[in-house]
Amino acid sequence: MKQLFRSIFSFILTPLEAGNEPFAYKPSHRKILIAMGLMFTGLGVSVLFLMPKDEFGYFLPVLIFGGGGILSCVIGLVGTDRSVAKIWGTKP
Repeated sequence: MKQLFRSIFSFILTPLEAGNEPFAYKPSHRKILIAMGLMFTGLGVSVLFLMPKDEFGYFLPVLIFGGGGILSCVIGLVGTDRSVAKIWGTKP
């Protein structure tokens, strides 16, 4: 199942997993990335359900927070240690 999601989201994961420079990774980085992804996704979904139906200006926060949250969840759940370290920008 993980390989299926890795192949679906390969256009996101491939640039983050490229390279062979050293990186610093801690398991807590992955947990925090997933937690932040869930919070941002929840914020985007809540804005989507709470927005008035006749105003389209609310779609910008939905796209930004929802997209960022989904991206964080994908990288945190199916990405390698290198991709998580690149998101955090950690170097040894």
